[in-house]
Amino acid sequence: MDSPLSICWFRQDLRLADNPALVAAAARGQVLPVYILDDENAGADRMGAASRWWLHHALGALDQSLDGKLYMARGDAKDILPALAARVGATAVFWNRAYEPWRIARDTALKSSLEESGIEAVSSNGALLWEPWEVRKGDGTPYKVFTPFFRRGCLAAPPPRTPLLKPQLQLADPPPSHRDDLQLLSDEGWGDMLAPHWKIGEAGAMARLQDFIANGLAGYKDGRNLPAKPHVSRLSPHFHWGEISANQAWYAARDASHVPADDIDNFCAELGWREFSNSLLYFNPELRRHNLQDKFDRFDWNSDEKLLKAWQRGMTGIPFVDAAMRELWQTGYMHNRMRMVTGSFLVKNLRLHWHHGEAWFWDCLVDADHASNSASWQWIAGCGADAAPYFRVFNPVTQGEKFDKDGSYTRRFVPELAGLPDKYLFAPWTAPQAILDAAGVRLGDSYPRPVVDLKQSREDALAAFARLRDTA
Repeated sequence: MDSPLSICWFRQDLRLADNPALVAAAARGQVLPVYILDDENAGADRMGAASRWWLHHALGALDQSLDGKLYMARGDAKDILPALAARVGATAVFWNRAYEPWRIARDTALKSSLEESGIEAVSSNGALLWEPWEVRKGDGTPYKVFTPFFRRGCLAAPPPRTPLLKPQLQLADPPPSHRDDLQLLSDEGWGDMLAPHWKIGEAGAMARLQDFIANGLAGYKDGRNLPAKPHVSRLSPHFHWGEISANQAWYAARDASHVPADDIDNFCAELGWREFSNSLLYFNPELRRHNLQDKFDRFDWNSDEKLLKAWQRGMTGIPFVDAAMRELWQTGYMHNRMRMVTGSFLVKNLRLHWHHGEAWFWDCLVDADHASNSASWQWIAGCGADAAPYFRVFNPVTQGEKFDKDGSYTRRFVPELAGLPDKYLFAPWTAPQAILDAAGVRLGDSYPRPVVDLKQSREDALAAFARLRDTA
């Protein structure tokens, strides 16, 4: 007699190891692995172009690891899953929880629908070290400041579960399906530019983690601020798509006996920021659209399409900003220090609404994550929880001089300035004409002049913030 059949619904957990839903499904008997592209319920939160490119290849890697037995569908999961369960005779559906508001609403409705049909629906935590509702203040309210959230909340809670082994799988034969039917790839060929920078899939994620632990974690505390150095993990897209779990990274770092404790603690605290962002989203479902500090609803934003386009294209005339924006376009990724620099420049020097930056990152980042992207943009704009104060304006010239001292990062992505001496690389408009000529730089031609004056735009931003305070 055949063993019972369960569906394991893969979502943002595209891996076999340390996958609680898959382990639970495998313990029941036969498993039918399923992925559903649900743009219907996502609505305005449907994933951007870079994410869709990544997902296309991640599903290919997952399907291969499942011996070609991943069933893939496109449409409303509330319709597809119950119909599929009935079609194949599944007695249960297992999945790992996701925390975007639209997913929570859909999953809640779907669980009720399945259970009304006599099909068991079981969800697990496969994405976070701690569930958002597990980390709260003593009075039961959520934390609004990161440091107490992490130190008093997370580190005082029971430790994260240890990673689970890949289960032995008895895979059921799926109905016919094809990845291309999901239509994830655009016709523009943008992915061809992104592809050399990534090894997509669970094996690539684990290789990236192991390389980081061996070669990048030591020195992380200070080195993570240097965009040209290997002291960042570049694991964020793998975390977002669940090709590796936060639990695996947490314990891999904790077990790295060759690494100074300060570096390990700082890396684990960065994992804590991911937890904090998800907590903010869980308790503030409109995080992507509404200022957490509602006084910013009255802020005097500019509206200038030309300035926005210059920022998006890495043609602002501010080399450190342009380098970062080109890194984003060419690789689908941006170093975290550079995210702060470019974000500050957009919302403070250009005084354009943070929604413009959030939307551009959402479309261009392979690690575009609803919680992290929204919380980070609110942080840099000064309107979020535990936000950088609005009057803190990153100076992209001094940031470049401090964190890219030899200019290797900037020269890589802004090669038209490669011949400039370090002294003028981050502010080429200050260079004598003879220096520009010798470097082959023609401001306004081969490289743009600055779209704003850094000093004046900073003063204008602070004046706008002062007006906001005065009207409070």
